[in-house]
Amino acid sequence: MTTWLLDASRETVWEVLQDVERWPSWWRGVKRISVLGEDRYRVAWRSRIPYELEFDFVVERTDAPLEMEGSATGELRGAGHWRLLEQGGVTAVIYEWNVETTTPWMNALGRVARPVFEYNHDVVMRWGGEGLAKRLGSRLLAAG
Repeated sequence: MTTWLLDASRETVWEVLQDVERWPSWWRGVKRISVLGEDRYRVAWRSRIPYELEFDFVVERTDAPLEMEGSATGELRGAGHWRLLEQGGVTAVIYEWNVETTTPWMNALGRVARPVFEYNHDVVMRWGGEGLAKRLGSRLLAAG
């Protein structure tokens, strides 16, 4: 689970997050987005580990500007759920990402390399919070 606190309105944050095709312009680590169809994307990520991870993501449900959820298949398999809560002009972006790897080498190294994979994920998510704040012209008050 990742949480970003941003000095911005929920509606403004929502507009940027739901525009998945533009993520590479502000989210360091998102290498490319390919549109596969309505609410279907192929996403390629790369962080500190010199390996690109690619998976397809289908947006299955949205309730603008409150939440968006969907499922991933490919090198990762599972589900993601974005929730946006606002109070006093500060928006909390909460992202739950429950996935497992499908590549044999990652699965073979899973127990030993889990801390490295988690660190890598945390780095990419921090970059997302920082990039989103910059894109919005706001401040990232907290990330974790």
